[in-house]
Amino acid sequence: MPKIDFATDEHAYRITLNDPPLNILDIEMLEQLREAIGRVRNDRHAVVIDAAGEKAFSAGASVNDHLGDRVATMLERFHGCFYALAKLDMPTVALVRGAALGGGCELALACDFVLAADRAKFGQPEIVLGVFPPVSAYQMSRQLPPRKGLELLLTGDSIDAKTAERLEIVNAVFPAADFNYAAEQWLARLYRHSASSLRFAKRAFRVAQADDFGEKLARVERLYLDELMKTADANEGLAAFVEKRKPEWRHR
Repeated sequence: MPKIDFATDEHAYRITLNDPPLNILDIEMLEQLREAIGRVRNDRHAVVIDAAGEKAFSAGASVNDHLGDRVATMLERFHGCFYALAKLDMPTVALVRGAALGGGCELALACDFVLAADRAKFGQPEIVLGVFPPVSAYQMSRQLPPRKGLELLLTGDSIDAKTAERLEIVNAVFPAADFNYAAEQWLARLYRHSASSLRFAKRAFRVAQADDFGEKLARVERLYLDELMKTADANEGLAAFVEKRKPEWRHR
């Protein structure tokens, strides 16, 4: 059964993570997600990334896929999705009803806009496992005040939707009961404009930002693979999670 649903309507491409309740981003789902993004053409107003189920937008990347020889493949597939998203000229919108944690938070923040239900939460708990989130190391340094971004990366704490809105990583928060209707009303603000003009306006905005995403992520990725994943604690934290025990840190 496919883990990604791909559909179009008059105004948008709709890509849905479809492995509830947690929508874990394993290698299989990431391959399907990258393929879905590759099917997008410049003939709609937006790309909407949604998720099946109410519990989680995505609880993150697969921990099992970070172990042993699989970690390089995981990162290649994972980061490939973000490079593909970053190249899209159309506006991208994440619809977050539940938890967006770890890789799920990174995926939401990679979109141009984030719409959240009031019960949604956002967080990067990777530090609890002895690792860090490469994409979010870039995103949070750009999208959040530096001290707050570093706090979220180093504590692993989650924040609720209203806090995320206050920190300006969420565009709007809607009651969960009305989320579908409210999100469509928000999207209609894009749909009433010229689709081609939206694309050019987004490209102009990115030029003004002097985006260096590809260069910076490549450097962070090397730090993750060549240094972090050779430490005792990174491997211990991941193994402890899989084995459902408390990690025994060696602090190196």
